[in-house]
Amino acid sequence: MGRAKEWVVQQKNLLQRIGAVALALALWQLLAMAVGQQLLVPTPLSVLQRLGTIWREDGFWSTIWFTFRKIVVGFLLGLGFGLGFGALAGRFPLFEILFRPWAVMIKSIPVASFIIICLIWMSSARLSIFISFLMVLPIIYSNVLQSIHSVDRQMLEAVKVFRLSWPKRVLYLWLPQLKPYLLSACGVSLGISWKAGIAAEIIGIPAGSIGRMFYDAKVYFNTVDLFAWTVIVVVISVLFEKGFLALLRAGFRKVETL
Repeated sequence: MGRAKEWVVQQKNLLQRIGAVALALALWQLLAMAVGQQLLVPTPLSVLQRLGTIWREDGFWSTIWFTFRKIVVGFLLGLGFGLGFGALAGRFPLFEILFRPWAVMIKSIPVASFIIICLIWMSSARLSIFISFLMVLPIIYSNVLQSIHSVDRQMLEAVKVFRLSWPKRVLYLWLPQLKPYLLSACGVSLGISWKAGIAAEIIGIPAGSIGRMFYDAKVYFNTVDLFAWTVIVVVISVLFEKGFLALLRAGFRKVETL
């Protein structure tokens, strides 16, 4: 009975999502019809037709791979350093005090300012890696630090009383405590890493990147291509986010069974 109820709920959620997408497409179509200018707002059908041909063009998959690998590398670097810095700040209060101005600065300065400044220091081909890393780092760091600060003090005392080894402390105390915070942080930072990385490519214009495709579409007033590439970025970003979070949850489940 419980499984049947769960299946009904899943189907209801699926229908709601399909309905939301259909409504968005309908509003898009109405807006395109009201404007009446393909140059300004192309119709969903014209963008769909373009999506059916764009993937067959020379260099399409290499362009996708160029941007994908750089943004993913930037995200993973931000994840790794965020975990490390968060753990250090939780263990050593002095590190938290020293790193706080940097975290506040990274959060406060507009992405475009970072991109322009970083173009002075590095090539445009590496820019999306660094910008993605920079945007992800403070999100992961703050969530890891918050998870450490919110640990139940009685649990800490119990760990000390029973003299658990550090591997067991990590397994039975810190990982369960970190799990919701890390999942939430990754869910937020994955989308931000893609937006910041694409923005860096649009400004830096490295050859063979998705950002270069956006720039060329703008220069040649090719609005259909602009919308098509936007859809492609959204799809890749969502698929990567779903896949990465699924792997992360699976990793936590595997660890919990040890």
